[in-house]
Amino acid sequence: MNTPNDPDDPIQQLVGLDVRSVCFVADYVELHFDPNGEVLRAISDPFGVQDGREWRFPQPGSMDLLHRYIGKTVDGYELDPDRLLALHFGEDRFVIPLDDATRVGPEAAHYLGPDGVPGGMWIW
Repeated sequence: MNTPNDPDDPIQQLVGLDVRSVCFVADYVELHFDPNGEVLRAISDPFGVQDGREWRFPQPGSMDLLHRYIGKTVDGYELDPDRLLALHFGEDRFVIPLDDATRVGPEAAHYLGPDGVPGGMWIW
């Protein structure tokens, strides 16, 4: 397990970045970040807390709450490769479950690093 805000984690690159868009692609969700085009893809159904309200994708109302992450800044994260990957936005959280029971296939999440960085993709 990696500890929160471990400088060796690729997800550490997202701390301090703003969410520029939330995209719904077929049956998964992507968060896109400024300034270099980083993408966090949730293949397992994400869940979280936004403005004090819990949500779980694709349940009704979750898409409206997911849009509220746009413009928010990542201020921390948690990565436990056997359990979850979570981004923190103050009191709000965006969580991708990584456990075997919630996966819909062999992969639960992708992180694509800054545009133009060779080998800049991580898979959980």
